[in-house]
Amino acid sequence: MHSGQESNGESLTTTEQDVALRAVLSTVAPGTSLRDGLERILRGNTGALIVLGWDRTVESLCTGGFPLDVDFSATRLRELCKMDGAVVLTGDGQRITQAATHLMPDPAVHTEESGTRHRTAQRVAVQTGYPVISVSQSMRIISLYLGYRRYVLESSGELLTRANQAIATLERYKSRLDEVSNTLSALEIEDLVTVRDATVVSQRIEMVRRIADEITGYAVELGTDGRLLTLQLEELMAGVESDRELIARDYVPAVRLSRVGEAVTSELDSLSSIDLLDLGLVARALGFGSSSEMLDSPATPRGYRLLARVPRLPSAVVDRVVEKFGDLQKLLAATVEDLQTVDGVGEARARSVREAISRLADASIIDRYQ
Repeated sequence: MHSGQESNGESLTTTEQDVALRAVLSTVAPGTSLRDGLERILRGNTGALIVLGWDRTVESLCTGGFPLDVDFSATRLRELCKMDGAVVLTGDGQRITQAATHLMPDPAVHTEESGTRHRTAQRVAVQTGYPVISVSQSMRIISLYLGYRRYVLESSGELLTRANQAIATLERYKSRLDEVSNTLSALEIEDLVTVRDATVVSQRIEMVRRIADEITGYAVELGTDGRLLTLQLEELMAGVESDRELIARDYVPAVRLSRVGEAVTSELDSLSSIDLLDLGLVARALGFGSSSEMLDSPATPRGYRLLARVPRLPSAVVDRVVEKFGDLQKLLAATVEDLQTVDGVGEARARSVREAISRLADASIIDRYQ
């Protein structure tokens, strides 16, 4: 973050604010020197006010104290915070530039905080655009201010408990996603797909992605304590992002297909958690109408999802195959000779694609009726 017009955070979107917050949380996560220093301050039962950034705007708010310009260390931070006043670090947290300085932010800056230290922290964060950390001596909590936003840092134990609950939820939702995805694959082979079937899969993908995003936030805040959580998340989310795009490329109406990457994903992202429960709204985001009649109308996939499961088939060849045959049913009926007419598909590749498609089609049907 830099000082300037966007310091109050109101000109940033919610997503941009979340990204900025996570970037700061990664610098104060367990395992970092700064977090070690903050924990030492808590154990010492003292308060602290720390600004993570130094420029002319910050300098203009400082009065008294003394300049340092020394390398950061947790023990130095702990000792300097024993004195009255604030400590100012460089934006990367690698050097201490000021200590025992009094911050004099503009009193006209709105704040709902009551304590002197917290009021000062929020006003400085808003006025400078830099993150400000306030350690409460009486309440023994660490508060991070980013613009008008306040975030209370939790202990690793509390975060891990919530993260593990989220992982358990993600596992259930991912299992349900796999079920509806396999059902869709079988319906595609049988040419029985409706808009509802495709929309349900897209809806489930979005639900899974949002839970995963929440867990990513926990992993960032946990720092070194979140390594196993990150591994679990990566395993559970393997292939989900690509499936999201493939569903859109398979089913988005032709008039919107050229903008599928940006338009559809953007509209799905904009749906609130409540809106995401409404299949009609999800269908509309995909480019279909939102009426119940539209949801029950037939839909024909183009074949991207099936071809993506064919081993060693380049995406450029996939595009040409889809362009040649137009939809999945024609692709399923294509012979080796038909496939050879596609640019970049020789006899050997045509045979491997034909065999792979047949195996995948048979497996989908078997899974559906087992």
